[in-house]
Amino acid sequence: MTDPLVHLPDLLLAYGAYLIATISPGPANIAILSTAMRDGRRAGLQLACGVILGSLVWGILAALGLSAALLAYGGLAEVIRIAGGAYLLWLAYRSFRSALRRAAPIGLRSGARKAGAAYVGLGLAIHLTNPKSIFAWLAIIAIGITPEAPPWIAFAAVGGCWFAGVGIFCGYALVFSTRRMVAIYGSFRRWIDGATALVFGLAGLRLLIGQR
Repeated sequence: MTDPLVHLPDLLLAYGAYLIATISPGPANIAILSTAMRDGRRAGLQLACGVILGSLVWGILAALGLSAALLAYGGLAEVIRIAGGAYLLWLAYRSFRSALRRAAPIGLRSGARKAGAAYVGLGLAIHLTNPKSIFAWLAIIAIGITPEAPPWIAFAAVGGCWFAGVGIFCGYALVFSTRRMVAIYGSFRRWIDGATALVFGLAGLRLLIGQR
């Protein structure tokens, strides 16, 4: 039986790659922090749970080798790319519309919130409709697995990355839902929503008109 410690350096490289990719600003992180500031800690954590679930789905598919097969079917990958781009543009429109409003959103003024399932679904949709997540997980699995590695190494890579993702995504929700951050959002809401719309819009356009 192979000593598990032999594969530890490769796993650590995979974990490091995941941390860098996850901490870097992207649509999921922007959605979590803006939701946490606007709608509160619970909403931010619920959206983070959806992102984490979506990440786990792609991670498991990558470990099973199914995501590589998915990408082999160009038509299906193209559908995911277009759906992801359109969805991000829709989120950009919503943020832009919020930035144009002089009054604060209803949720910020009165404490009204969406149902928890709506936030979870939003996070899940953001991650599952982002084709870059597939490529990221394929790269992470490739880094963490050598040709002679046993099958369980792939799932060790996914499990460790998932654990790190829970800390990172939930951390964003917790940090940006503090009173100070909420106060900052209240003062600069229109600028923050405008910046959020720009990030979503650019990400959506890159998916729709980027290289195919």
